[in-house]
Amino acid sequence: MNTDKPTKMSALLHNSFSPRNLKANINNLSYLPRWIIVGIDIMVLIFSFTFTYMLFEGTALGYIITSYHFYFVSSLIFVNVFFFWLFRTYSGIIRHSSYIDAIKLLFSQMSVLIFFLIFNLVFELYSGHKAFLNTALFINLVLSFCGLFLYRVVVKQTFEIYFSEKADSKLIRTVIYGTDANAISVANALKFETPSRFKIVGFVDKNNQNASKRMLDLPILIQKKKLPALMRSVAAEAVIIADKSLSKEEQLIIVDQCLEFNYRVYTVPLISDWENQKEISQKVKNIQIEDLLERKPIVLDSKLISKQLKDKVILITGAAGSIGSEIVRQVLGFNPKTIVILDHAETPLHNLCLETLALDSQTKIRAVIADVKSKKALEKVFDDFRPQVVFHAAAYKHVPLMEENPSQAILTNVKGTKNLADLSCKYKVKKFVMVSTDKAVNPSNVMGASKRIAEKYVQSLFLKNKREKVEGVTKFITTRFGNVLGSNGSVVPLFTRQIAEGGPVTITHQDIIRYFMTIPEACQLVLEAGAMGNGGEIYIFDMGKPVRIIDLAKKMIKLAGFIPDKEIKIKIVGLRPGEKLYEELLNDTSKTLPTYHNKIMIAQEIQDEYENLHTEIEELIAIANFYSNDEIVGKMKKIVPEFKSMNSTFEVLDK
Repeated sequence: MNTDKPTKMSALLHNSFSPRNLKANINNLSYLPRWIIVGIDIMVLIFSFTFTYMLFEGTALGYIITSYHFYFVSSLIFVNVFFFWLFRTYSGIIRHSSYIDAIKLLFSQMSVLIFFLIFNLVFELYSGHKAFLNTALFINLVLSFCGLFLYRVVVKQTFEIYFSEKADSKLIRTVIYGTDANAISVANALKFETPSRFKIVGFVDKNNQNASKRMLDLPILIQKKKLPALMRSVAAEAVIIADKSLSKEEQLIIVDQCLEFNYRVYTVPLISDWENQKEISQKVKNIQIEDLLERKPIVLDSKLISKQLKDKVILITGAAGSIGSEIVRQVLGFNPKTIVILDHAETPLHNLCLETLALDSQTKIRAVIADVKSKKALEKVFDDFRPQVVFHAAAYKHVPLMEENPSQAILTNVKGTKNLADLSCKYKVKKFVMVSTDKAVNPSNVMGASKRIAEKYVQSLFLKNKREKVEGVTKFITTRFGNVLGSNGSVVPLFTRQIAEGGPVTITHQDIIRYFMTIPEACQLVLEAGAMGNGGEIYIFDMGKPVRIIDLAKKMIKLAGFIPDKEIKIKIVGLRPGEKLYEELLNDTSKTLPTYHNKIMIAQEIQDEYENLHTEIEELIAIANFYSNDEIVGKMKKIVPEFKSMNSTFEVLDK
């Protein structure tokens, strides 16, 4: 006797109806055709009618008073189907039913009730008696509505609870910090997100007012202790900060507490009423290091900036760089007539062109590939476009590279600036705004010293022209700020790449600190300073609190979901040539003056006479053409007496 066949059959049945395969099969079901939904609805109607009929027959009260039973029952079903069609109750997908579907069903049943009440009244007027009992009809239609709605709810809940992707144990158990409309919008959006990322386990109420209440059938958690303790009690792995009433300080405390215990932190912007759920869920993202800067939003004087830029021709050098390209984006918002974007890097300039052309702007964009070292190339640009405002962001800025190539630092940062400044005077440019750096203060490296020389030149040139009462004098303005998060060469992209590669994260010194701004912040202040400047000023920006680079690295590792020094190592590699432990915004002999903007101050520097400085710079440029490093740096130290090399081969020149 062969027993293999029954064994194979039982195995097949077991596999087919195992929980995993059953879930997979039902998940793969297509949506039911409409005629099947209508058929199920009719079965519910027949069941409701039969139950009501038997109920009233048992109480000796007849449901149908007329003798035309068959016609009444047929017309009851037909009228119901007609109103199903009219209100399109069958068009909704049952597993995705919502309150809209319930409203459609309610209207359809109310319409049926009104229709038959009118019919019963007319029938009584003509025949002298009613066709059916009104009370029985009302109860029949209430039962029909309950049945139609109930089976939709059962199907929806079945799919959500047993067969939804949200039952997957791989989802991140998450609490939402907040109980306002913003938090509810986020929770609803994540509930329908595909593919799902989060399993919401509750809301956190910072005001401790709703302990016994629930939202979206989820508990409201009261924060009596630190947030990590509360998250641990509900086995949460992450928090989404959706409470927009939180101050920056409160948000930073939450982030620091969660990162200390390796909980993930997500953030979401303020949700607008018109944003759909898919857009909201896409905005729930890992909190970024930029979000942790202890800074308040910058308020700009838009009228003053607009007066300077609107309908003007603007030249932006170094436009393809991280700072230059952001200046282009922000200047575009003030509707200038033409923006000339100049850079010698072809591919980044091409990418910027594509980006700006995709914007709906009336401003003309003219791209020029040129090097600021070439005065002839620049003169052609000035002659062709006649710019009225110049933003000079072109520069070499990598400290170690410039320490090895001082001639290039001079030819680009000094000669390039001189070329642009001289041509700006020749072609009557109204304002010239130069982007400088805090490394120009008490410089310890070639790059910083080259920028300080450039600052000195434009300032002395303005004072000379003003003293000589030159007609249409160009107003030269210098802006000086520290490190910019996310810019080319910044530690943030470097750390991000190193973390993605599994480490180690390299830091030059455990005590090194830096000031940081975001790229948009820096460029906003550049525009503001440019608008307020009257010529000859060096503006410095409020950079907030300095940040220890090792703390920055640890936070970035934690934000990426790793444990510092365990999963991702931090390696101290030593200070690079020319690098300081900390940067200053002012020289030792400098003072500051306030401006109307609380984040912008004017540095009062010792001003050089143009004639002597011009001669010295011409000699420096001539030496740079011979690429004699010691000679170049020696001359730089003469022009900038406070330039003292650190951790560099040029330290011998200071003795």
